[in-house]
Amino acid sequence: MSAEAVYFHQDYLRVPDGADLYYQVTGDGEPGVVLCDGLGCDGFAWKYLAPYLSRRHRVLRWHYRGHGRSGIPEDRERIGMLYTCDDLQRVMDAAGMERAVLFGHSMGVQVALEFHRRYASRVAGLVLLCGSYGNPLDTFHDSNVLKKLFPSLRRVVERFPEQSARLIHAALRTELAVQLAISLEMNRERIARNDLSQYFEHLARMDPVVFVRTLDSLSEHSAWDHLLHVDVPSLVVAGGRDKFTPGWLSRKMAARIPEAELVLIPDGTHTAPLEAPGLVEVRVERFLRERLGGPSHPSPPDGQGRNSSPTRPGG
Repeated sequence: MSAEAVYFHQDYLRVPDGADLYYQVTGDGEPGVVLCDGLGCDGFAWKYLAPYLSRRHRVLRWHYRGHGRSGIPEDRERIGMLYTCDDLQRVMDAAGMERAVLFGHSMGVQVALEFHRRYASRVAGLVLLCGSYGNPLDTFHDSNVLKKLFPSLRRVVERFPEQSARLIHAALRTELAVQLAISLEMNRERIARNDLSQYFEHLARMDPVVFVRTLDSLSEHSAWDHLLHVDVPSLVVAGGRDKFTPGWLSRKMAARIPEAELVLIPDGTHTAPLEAPGLVEVRVERFLRERLGGPSHPSPPDGQGRNSSPTRPGG
């Protein structure tokens, strides 16, 4: 990496309903890139990809309402997909980014697709990682059990917010929660324990009411009808062992988006960008160069740019 300092700027944008949205811009170069997080996330999935992209592109990272460093609107009902898309437009304006390639991980896939539906002129391309085009509760673990349970869970959280927060915060701060997540949902041989710490720390601090209201919005949203109208270069990245948003959803999405490319990471799970960073970086770089006129420079064979998986501390 160059020894030259990488451009960095961070700020807050107050939107009309009172929420203060955090955003940061790093790097320089076209096409510009916007990173859209998953639900309950404040950027942990971009740990390797964001600095890699910042070497040759202007990269905008931001936090949704009630996520990370962003605040909650005065009217706490104003949480959900449509507000998120409006927020993204305002944040792009504040960052001076007229048009960009939208990257979405998990929930961010729905955000990117819906943003393209509403603000197509602002989207130069799409990179959709480990996510669904909509209604994620219908397919979580290839079952609709969570969809059936969710209304009851939401009622409990809404009725007892403080008690729910204390219980959730205490549970997520245990090592057991981290190890269960790694064992049940991720590839233990590829994920680094410290790559998840940011996610669990953030989720433990998050307002559970904001979480369930955001999830409720996602559960009712679908961009399936819009996929045929996506008119920008698109790359879909799927984890073959993803249980949150099963890989078949990504294959179905890629088949429906005109001329979309599909990259399947056979051993990848929902955290594939952390499990196989070298492979993801090389494929994304190629996509940006060949489909969007990104910087041209030599690249090593797939997965060989850097170790395709980080070393797990402690073995």
